[in-house]
Amino acid sequence: MQLSKPLSDLLAPLFEALPLDKAMPELVPGKAQGSQISGLVAAIENEPALQKNKPLLAGIWLYVDDLDRSHQVSQSIETPIGSLWHGIMHRREGDFWNSKYWFRRAGTEHVLVSMDPGGFVDRVEQTYKNNPPDLLAQQRKEWETLFQFCAKEATE
Repeated sequence: MQLSKPLSDLLAPLFEALPLDKAMPELVPGKAQGSQISGLVAAIENEPALQKNKPLLAGIWLYVDDLDRSHQVSQSIETPIGSLWHGIMHRREGDFWNSKYWFRRAGTEHVLVSMDPGGFVDRVEQTYKNNPPDLLAQQRKEWETLFQFCAKEATE
């Protein structure tokens, strides 16, 4: 993942403990990752680089399956990017209708539009109990795309 050096250094312990190919192992998680992983995020959430960039923080909480904390952050971001994180969070909690609402609120001009977030919600709703590997891979790609976009915006 391409991140600025300060952000990469800040997040290195998290990404080393939970690499992207192991993160978000369920489409609709039953619980957050273990306390050790959540503790890594809690230890850095007050860092200025994250406090100034709430979209990054919303994404990091999603990364570790802490949907409640991600929701607290994403609902306070009143931009299309906040709506995207909010939509992903609701899809991951299994609130599919609400997820589509937030994707509609994001509009039609955003970084995930080519990934068809509404269509992805439909596919997840139909098969989430089986956690199909292709959908898990798409979920990770969606997260990475949005997170990298937010990281780039934060450095510009």
